[in-house]
Amino acid sequence: MKRPVQTLSLCLLMALPVTAQKNDVSEVWVADQGNGTYKNPVLYADYSDPDVCRVDNDYYMTSSSFNCLPGLQILHSNDLVNWTIIGAAAPALPPIEETDRPEHGNRVWAPCIRFHKGEFYIFWGDPDQGAFMVKAKYPEGPWTEPVLVKPGKGIIDTSPLWDDDGKIYLVHGYAGSRAQLKSILSICELTPDASKAATQSRIIFDGHESHETIEGPKFYKRNGYYYIFAPAGGVPTGWQTVLRSKNVYGPYESKDVLHQGNTQVNGPHQGAWVNTTTGEDWFLHFQDVGAYGRIVHLQPMKWVNDWPVIGVDKDGDGCGEPVLTYKKPDAGKTYPICTPQESDEFDGFTLSPQWQWHAAINEKWAFFDGGKGNVRLYSYPVTPAYKSLWDVTNLMLQKTPSDNFAATIKLTFKPTKKYTGERTGLVVMGMDYAGLILENTDKGLVLSQVVCNQADRGAAEQVNASTGLKDNTIYLKVRFSADGRKITSSEGGHDLLVMCDFSYSPDGKEFTKFGQPFRAKEGKWIGAKIGTFCTRPAITTNDGGWTEVDWFRVTKE
Repeated sequence: MKRPVQTLSLCLLMALPVTAQKNDVSEVWVADQGNGTYKNPVLYADYSDPDVCRVDNDYYMTSSSFNCLPGLQILHSNDLVNWTIIGAAAPALPPIEETDRPEHGNRVWAPCIRFHKGEFYIFWGDPDQGAFMVKAKYPEGPWTEPVLVKPGKGIIDTSPLWDDDGKIYLVHGYAGSRAQLKSILSICELTPDASKAATQSRIIFDGHESHETIEGPKFYKRNGYYYIFAPAGGVPTGWQTVLRSKNVYGPYESKDVLHQGNTQVNGPHQGAWVNTTTGEDWFLHFQDVGAYGRIVHLQPMKWVNDWPVIGVDKDGDGCGEPVLTYKKPDAGKTYPICTPQESDEFDGFTLSPQWQWHAAINEKWAFFDGGKGNVRLYSYPVTPAYKSLWDVTNLMLQKTPSDNFAATIKLTFKPTKKYTGERTGLVVMGMDYAGLILENTDKGLVLSQVVCNQADRGAAEQVNASTGLKDNTIYLKVRFSADGRKITSSEGGHDLLVMCDFSYSPDGKEFTKFGQPFRAKEGKWIGAKIGTFCTRPAITTNDGGWTEVDWFRVTKE
């Protein structure tokens, strides 16, 4: 099956001149060591609940996107180590109700991507609506509009299985916050086109006694056994369990096949089993590291007595522990090094695929003028109930790409002269956030470093430092650093301590540190994100100003 768009994206590193390769190979994190080995994580970015399928020599990944849009970003690889973003399957989502605020932590939970009879399918759970599905002939799209396959509050973590007899089954979990029941897995049968549940769900596994918080199931069949790969024990401290049965509805026996062991990889969690064309088995999973989100690891896998063993089983008990470096998968040949897109010169006419908005997309937010090489973000009015940037929909953000890096943005702010209060800048967004904010005031343009602790609880911003500006073009920088220190999370895990330092420059050459160091914090089920915005007060007006972003660059310094 030919996919010319995808093939082109992977050939960019070889076909384009050196100057065009910069954005395709990260300066700050590359998993491929260039000597036949790789290091974990293969993606030092928040691709939560990753799932992968293989089609011929191509691997396609998607992950939870929650409230961020476009949702269901699609990544492609030929060797499971080098990945690039090729699109997104959900540019929009069916609304629960019209809202002017982001639905933090809601919407797209734990998707599953599959390829069956010439079509790609992605299933996911929306905890407030039920199980959805989209499909496409090509992974780059176009994807169909989402179909509500199984309505039901609390239905999450869905994974389909096309059985040998033509029947289609869907395994799923339940979110206790909506369903008032968790730690169980259920299976229902789907209609022949996989668009609707044909039966009620039947509980097939209860994890309350030995596998509490079992969730994130992935459904497979091998050698006459039905297998459900499902993590248990909670995200920060859990393990990977596998269930198997000769009957689709059970009874299922269970075995723990991957745990932290003596490594620093806490809670090796939910992911995907894939096999290569050369006969190897591999498992991709995430690790929750706090502010950086849920980063993706690749583990070797083997089958022993029809049970998978993931990672390295040093004590021979059938339960492995994660590897930090390992020989790369045998992909049949060597492929060029590439990484997901990070820096952006804004020289196109559409949003580069690493960017996501914080809520349902409004076509009036931005103008991508590829001819000028910038993006114009129009100031969009905040809601009357506005308290902080936590409530703002038109945040244009991307994932953090490494543990230590700098992000710099060049922008020109052109606020209206009609009123004051328009704002733009560089922001590190999470349940706590901080940023360098430009605002037009009655005293002219003012640059401030602001911090908002407990933004998710309605707290107000605090200003740490301010200075007047003579020029409306400015360079803003934030440096992320993690020195290995860990802090205890609210869920009992140990998150990395991530600090951010801000600076600015009028010419892009000499940068002045500004404000106070900020300890980054994750968002609602997502890692901290970085990017920009443009807003104006919630007042009656028919127009406003804008900010023109020339470029956004991720570098070592």
